[in-house]
Amino acid sequence: MIRIAIVDDHSVVRAGLRAFLSEQTGMQVVAEGASGSDAVDIVRRGDADVMLLDLSMPGTGGVDALIAIRTRDRDLPVLVLSGFPEEHYAATLMRQGASGYLNKECDPDEVMTAIRTVMRGRRYISAEVASLLADAYANKAPDRLAHETLSDRELQVFLRLAKGETVGEIGESMHLSVKTISTYRSRVMEKMSLASNSDLTYYALKNGLIQ
Repeated sequence: MIRIAIVDDHSVVRAGLRAFLSEQTGMQVVAEGASGSDAVDIVRRGDADVMLLDLSMPGTGGVDALIAIRTRDRDLPVLVLSGFPEEHYAATLMRQGASGYLNKECDPDEVMTAIRTVMRGRRYISAEVASLLADAYANKAPDRLAHETLSDRELQVFLRLAKGETVGEIGESMHLSVKTISTYRSRVMEKMSLASNSDLTYYALKNGLIQ
């Protein structure tokens, strides 16, 4: 029996996945959560064999949660669920340790295929993600968007700033000093050629990185 945890801040999404997966032979939803903190708690308890993790959640979102999960358990398969197209986050999250990236508009059967794939110790890579990873390894830098030049930590800070969090709030949440977060902010501004937090928010909204 594959024990599955679902972490998504929308109860209707959790209910839909739970109903679908409960009908599948050899699968059982054993834990649910609505935030990144819930995801980390589930990992700490060792409740699940695989986790379906939403990318965009209030507070500790999927990006932060994935990093926290990997510091505690490097082997737990984590499939990231997102309403954003693969080109926005897939390559970055796979580098951070995601076992696979699923667009929420994918066919339900693809979810089953992904779960069974990662339970065999492999990563689930769709055709779209495979193409993105191939492009990344080919170093096609001229085609990259500005946010794709950021490091993993810079991307975390960028997304939090774009959502309106202050430097102090980000530092407290990420357990880093205000000075360190300010340094990351400066790097983000320089790399993306932006001048203010409003510019960051506009960029993120324009490119579908936040809702």
